[in-house]
Amino acid sequence: MTDIARLVRSAQAGDGDAFAELYQRFARMVHGVVLARIARTEVDDVVQDVFMAAFERLGELRDPAAFGGWLAAIARNRAADHGRRLMPVHPVVDAPAPARAHEQAEAHAILAVIRALPEAYSETLVLRLVEGMTGEEIAERTGLTPGSVRVNLHRGMKLLREKLS
Repeated sequence: MTDIARLVRSAQAGDGDAFAELYQRFARMVHGVVLARIARTEVDDVVQDVFMAAFERLGELRDPAAFGGWLAAIARNRAADHGRRLMPVHPVVDAPAPARAHEQAEAHAILAVIRALPEAYSETLVLRLVEGMTGEEIAERTGLTPGSVRVNLHRGMKLLREKLS
């Protein structure tokens, strides 16, 4: 049994420290999945909502080794639900703060381009470029195969370069 599976089993048995450890290990992944879909200013609330939902539904998870993929699915669904509730009229673009406005505006513009890519590419690119996760970490945390992550990153970067040039 993997370390993650052991933590999940302990959390399912009521060990709060085990769930806190799962939160620490998966928070960046959940943040990236959500950030790929909604405005930066809304992300933290949705991330907390994802972990609350996971905590409440942890007993429903039959395969503890599938925790990462299960959690990523919850994050995708909560972000989609959040987006539907807001019903934005314009694409999601975060407003830059006054300090370093030029760099922030550029970063937000790039994030908007990444968000406009197909979902599989945008998610893996945000996890890699924004959250700083390695391909191996992305695969481990999301339940994707390492090969899928490599393909998504490669194709996503190619599309991103095309859109930015």
